[in-house]
Order: sequence, then C-alpha cells, then structure tokens
Amino acid sequence: MKLIMILSAISLMAFVPAKTDTAHSFKVKAIDGGTIDLSVYKGKKILVVNTASKCGYTKQYAGLEELYKKYRTKLVVIGFPANNFGGQEPGSNEEIKEFCTSKFDVSFPMAAKVSVKGNDIDPFFKWLTNKSENGVLDANISWNFNKFLLDENGKLLQHFSSNVEPMSEAITKYLQ
Repeated sequence: MKLIMILSAISLMAFVPAKTDTAHSFKVKAIDGGTIDLSVYKGKKILVVNTASKCGYTKQYAGLEELYKKYRTKLVVIGFPANNFGGQEPGSNEEIKEFCTSKFDVSFPMAAKVSVKGNDIDPFFKWLTNKSENGVLDANISWNFNKFLLDENGKLLQHFSSNVEPMSEAITKYLQ
C-alpha cells in the first residue's frame, strides 16, 4: 500500500508545472498591441525597466536610449510603463508611446502598461521580484525606473534601484 501511494505521488508530480528559472519563457504584450517574446533575445542581455512619463526619473529615458544604442549588439532594453507610484503613468498605451517617441526618440521595445507590484502584479514582474520564482533574489520595486538585468540565458543577474542611471558603471560593467 505504501508503495502504491509513493508511485501515485510520483506520477502526480509529473503534471505539476516546473518553476520557470528563465525569462525566456515569457511573452508580454507590446505597447502597440503586438507581443514581445523574450525568447527572441537569447544570446543578449536584457535590461527590464518599469517606466513612467510624469516622474522625476523620466529623464532616464534618454540614458536608456543611449545605453540601448551603444550596446545593441549585446543588450536589449525593454520599458514597462506602470502606474503603481503616485499616478505617474496615467496615459493609455498610445499616449505613452507617443510621449516616448516624441520626447526621447525611444527606439527600444516598449511593453504595454502593466502593474509591477500589488495584488494585480504582472506575472513577469512577479517572477522578477521573487527569489522563489527566479531562483536568484527578492527585489522590492520601490518606485519608477527600477532596473533588472538578465543574462544571455534569461537568468536574473541584478536589480538596480531608481537612482542608478542607465549609463552608470554599475550597469555598463556587465556589458564590457
């Protein structure tokens, strides 16, 4: 009887989905209505940033674009607009896209607006911020323009707070 229970438990475990330890398994909505499949960036580092258009850190869009252009052969930057902090991203996806392109000439991929914390957290950000899911670290997104650097295999490398500038050595040292 004990053997039957053990074998039953083992067979049930085969149906439990495995923990996702790589970002490459995620697909997110793009700001223009399409899909951003993170698996297409295998072989490149990915810098994920929660963004907002009406924030004191909004000027970092310029640095993110500079970083993207300088390291585009080995890095992709992906912006994720979020309205979680102070209502600083109230616009629609269309309005956000227009703002980013007209004010900062953003050419890196932008995701559709998401929630980066709370009960309605986007699954990708749940993965990014929980060691139990990403296998690397727990991170608290405390404001807009937090940054997450992923390696070429989609594994989380580092989390940077809002005050870390995109072109700072803290980030660029991973790109040399």
